[in-house]
Amino acid sequence: MKKENRQKAKELRAKQRAKKARQAALKRAGLIAIPVVIVLLVLILAFNNSDRSTNGTQANTSTDTSSESTADISSEENTTPTLNKDSSLKVEDGDLVNIDYVGTVDGVEFQGGNTLGEGADLQIGSHTYIDDFEEQLIGHNVGDTVKVKVTFPKNYGNDQLNGKDAVFKTVINGIYNK
Repeated sequence: MKKENRQKAKELRAKQRAKKARQAALKRAGLIAIPVVIVLLVLILAFNNSDRSTNGTQANTSTDTSSESTADISSEENTTPTLNKDSSLKVEDGDLVNIDYVGTVDGVEFQGGNTLGEGADLQIGSHTYIDDFEEQLIGHNVGDTVKVKVTFPKNYGNDQLNGKDAVFKTVINGIYNK
């Protein structure tokens, strides 16, 4: 009997160790998973609340400039502006436009220089984008693809972009109704 009791006790201890190991693994997974979930939620909320026009072409500006422009137009007319995609429309100074762009330096795309097809609202003449980016869109039609050539300021804040010439392949998606 002693031998059977010892065997049962040994099996019981093995089960208890396995149970503790599973509990420890779950605890470790929880310690990793909870912060990961929190970071993902913060990123999702930040992305949903961010202004899409801050994808790397603005210098020393508020991140809410274009959304304020949209809000200003809405409150002035008491209507929500609608994006007009009529290809006969030309961009004029003061227009609120929606654009997509991909920026490159020396032919290589750089981080933050792409709207990823999400579109960005831009008030022409607001000088929210670097150099003379906005002025180069004036006179082009909705639907046009424009190669916008700019030079990043020497103190832009990104060593890979400081003082560099860039080309933004820019598509004019539409002009918001006034």
